Amino acid sequence: MKALKVLEKFGLSGKMALITGGAGLLGVEHAAALLESGATVLLTDVSEVALSEARKSLSRDYDEQRILTRVLDVTQPMAVAAVADEMKAAGRRVDILVNNATIDPKVRDQGVLDTSRLENFSLDQWNLQIAVGLTGAFLCSQRFGAAMARDGKGGVILNIASDLSVISPDQRLYRQAGLAEESQPVKPVTYSVIKTGLIGLTRYLATYWADRGVRANALSPGGVFNGQGEEFVRRLTSLIPMGRMAARDEYRAALQFLCSDASAYLNGQNIVMDGGRSVW
Repeated sequence: MKALKVLEKFGLSGKMALITGGAGLLGVEHAAALLESGATVLLTDVSEVALSEARKSLSRDYDEQRILTRVLDVTQPMAVAAVADEMKAAGRRVDILVNNATIDPKVRDQGVLDTSRLENFSLDQWNLQIAVGLTGAFLCSQRFGAAMARDGKGGVILNIASDLSVISPDQRLYRQAGLAEESQPVKPVTYSVIKTGLIGLTRYLATYWADRGVRANALSPGGVFNGQGEEFVRRLTSLIPMGRMAARDEYRAALQFLCSDASAYLNGQNIVMDGGRSVW
């Protein structure tokens, strides 16, 4: 049998990838990366309108026949099971699961000057954000990972974490002049807990089905520029050795590597891609 050349190992032709939170900023970029490598992608999200827009955008550059969409609330076990059963009935195997869904509270524009603080953070918001970002990843891994292991063909689970999986949020980034300390906005506790929890889930999954060919890894992006205010960008980039935030498409090659046979011997790892912020 002829050995594959290195670049050929990045190919994903004939594979299908399910991406949760697929209509979001990075969800669409993840889809583009995998489409470029030849995969069929199944974008899932809670908004049918957002999914339609994502599909329309991706269809400008990639074969529309390889872009599927399904409305999916990852916090609901029956909804996850319904998508899995539908794919199985249609003869479509999920070879790659990208757990990307999350609620990322944007401190600058959410009006949460008081409620984002730990002292005032509501249990309802804690439960909701944990359910989407961590429980959703568990439920999807449980269902689709088990199917990958069961038929003996293996597969890939990729959890999208964050640089906040390895460092604490620097709350100085969000400070506003003239506000009392107890009213200063902060990055809520949930985001750090969820992203750190995903690393634990990654390690668990990496050993659970390894003997049946299922690999699990995590990708931890740093801050992505998306029109943030000038002062916030100045503060954040001063913490990054490379002196800038990431462009939205700079994680595509990492997705291709982590989801393909190019990383066939990588398992249980957290790839931190943050311009060096976490090592400074």
